[in-house]
Amino acid sequence: MHHLDLADPAFSTRSAAVRTAREAHWCARTPYGLAVLRYREVGMLLRDRRLRQGSHAWPLTNGLTGPFAQFWMRSVIGQEGAAHRRLRDLAVPVLSEAFIEGLRPSFQAIADDLCAGLVARETCEFQGDFAIPFAGQAICALLGLPLSDWPIISHDASDLGLAMGVECRRHEPVFDAACERLTALAARLVERARDGEDRTSYIAGLVARADADPQTDETALLDLIVISIFGGVDTTRSQLGLGLSLFIDHPAQWAALRADPSLIPNAVEEIIRARPTTTWVTREAVEDFEFGGETIAKGTVLHLLVHASARDPAICDAAGFDITLRRRKHFGFGGGAHHCIGHLVARTDIACALAALARTFETVDYDGAPVWLPDSGNTSAERLPIRYTIAICDKPEPYFTPRAAQNMALGDSE
Repeated sequence: MHHLDLADPAFSTRSAAVRTAREAHWCARTPYGLAVLRYREVGMLLRDRRLRQGSHAWPLTNGLTGPFAQFWMRSVIGQEGAAHRRLRDLAVPVLSEAFIEGLRPSFQAIADDLCAGLVARETCEFQGDFAIPFAGQAICALLGLPLSDWPIISHDASDLGLAMGVECRRHEPVFDAACERLTALAARLVERARDGEDRTSYIAGLVARADADPQTDETALLDLIVISIFGGVDTTRSQLGLGLSLFIDHPAQWAALRADPSLIPNAVEEIIRARPTTTWVTREAVEDFEFGGETIAKGTVLHLLVHASARDPAICDAAGFDITLRRRKHFGFGGGAHHCIGHLVARTDIACALAALARTFETVDYDGAPVWLPDSGNTSAERLPIRYTIAICDKPEPYFTPRAAQNMALGDSE
């Protein structure tokens, strides 16, 4: 069995070392436990009841003890069983397809407005000029806040994201402070909903359900709002930068997207499959068991490398990045009981952003070297300088629902 050093900031889930290890065996040893590398095994273990969500232990593994660590371990990420189901049952019905479809015009308008600001230019820093403000304004639309509030929310969500990298220990004071600010914001949003100032947003829906459930305490409600803000902002802005870099590296795919906007839903899936911002999800064994010829001891942490699994030759016989191919579904949003509750929001706002960008940029290329976070843990572009040519397309955008975006991939949904 090969060894992969997940603790090394230079480690990449896209590396030759990962491919070699995957060819040799379904798993590899790491400083944090086992890395699971193949599609079949990742899919099975995501649903295995002998495992619990492993990210609950991330703060302990990295010696984190402050406000973020406490929040993370008591949040929906860190809970199991009845407590976990109760938290999911608060959020999932609120994030219905009908509710998200109602947000689609707002997402489109945000993306179009940001693109309008790029038309008079030939270059920009994509993360700062589009991805970050788009994700921040999209979460404001979800929360029922003025779009102008996005810089504060985006800044705090970005700081909170530092907790999920392999170098998190040195950033603890920064993300602890962000966690406390976002919790205070959540409390103000809840108060506004209870005062009747907000009757239609995601927050209003959460508060209505929480107040009808005597088992949901106030801390749990605030934590759920914070995790929703974090996941919503971080996933969208990171995935947009990763996605645009894929199109820059594969210009024929950008031309295909512009020629046929109906490819947008499948493009979203292919982006997440090829360059996921969350490069692995974790599970922890709650009992001893045998799996795939290996003995998994209770307490073993398994890191399910979603990128490696999505490129497993057993299910991905066409290499590269191709938005015209329908492939097996990826695990970029996890799976099983801990499948991401906001996956339809992410799929929808990313699709709206792609549609606007495809109408705006005829061609797009790098304008200098991008700066990336480590290609492991949660990854993203820190800076993505681009140059582009403008060719506004008057072609109407095809209509599609959030569910249609999800179902473009082969296989059943979670």
